[in-house]
Amino acid sequence: MELERRDLEVALLEIESIARTGLAFTSSGYERERYEEILRVVVRLRNAEAPIGEPEDETVGALIRGVAEGVAGYVTPKCAVGAVVVDDSNRMLLIQRADSGVWLYPTGWADVGYSAAEVVVKEVFEETGIEVVPEAILGQIDGLRRGFTRVAMYSTIFLCRPVGGTLRAHPLEVRAVRWFEREELPENVAALMRLPWLERAFHRDEPLTRAWAAYFDPPRPGRVDGVTPR
Repeated sequence: MELERRDLEVALLEIESIARTGLAFTSSGYERERYEEILRVVVRLRNAEAPIGEPEDETVGALIRGVAEGVAGYVTPKCAVGAVVVDDSNRMLLIQRADSGVWLYPTGWADVGYSAAEVVVKEVFEETGIEVVPEAILGQIDGLRRGFTRVAMYSTIFLCRPVGGTLRAHPLEVRAVRWFEREELPENVAALMRLPWLERAFHRDEPLTRAWAAYFDPPRPGRVDGVTPR
C-alpha cells in the first residue's frame, strides 16, 4: 500500500526518535555508528521528498549534536494543554492565532514546575485576559495523528469555567479574542466540537458528563495569574 506523504513524515520522525534515543543510551561504538547511519538515511529520505533538500552532513551532524546522554536524551512527545472555555450561556471562548490567523481554543506548551491545570489557567489568562477554573479533562489527543503539528505532541484538553477577567488579546500571540455562540463557531472549531468527547463541554451539568470526570492536580492559588482563590 502506497504511503501518504503525511504517513511518511510520521514514520521518519519515529525512526529518527528511535535512533536518537539509542545514541543517548549506547556505550558501544558499533551501535553508535549504526544509529548515526540510520539518521543519515532519514535525512536522505526527507531530502528526496523536499523541493530543496538540506545539506546532508550538516543536518545529520546537528541531529547528533542535539542528543543528550541518558534519560535527558530519551525522545518523547512534547506536552501541551488546551482550554475549552464555555460560559453559563454556552458561549465558547476562542482566540485568533497571530501566526496563522486561525480561530481556535486557547492552547500552549506545558511549562516545567506547573501542573497541567496551572498551565491551562496561565495560558487562558495570558492569551485572553479571562480567569478560569478547570473543571474536567475532556480528553487527550495525539497531535501527529490529528495532523495538528509536525512534532510529536500530546495535548490535554480541559473544560474550563470563566470566573472573572476582561477580554484582551495577547499582543504577540493573538490577533483577536471573543466569545462565540455555538451556532456561529468557525467551521474548523465547530467540526471539532461535534466530536462526542468535546461536545460534552456544552452539557457540563449532565450526569454523563460528570461521570467522565478524571482527577487532575488543581491549580494552587498564587502559583499563576488567572487563578481566583476559592
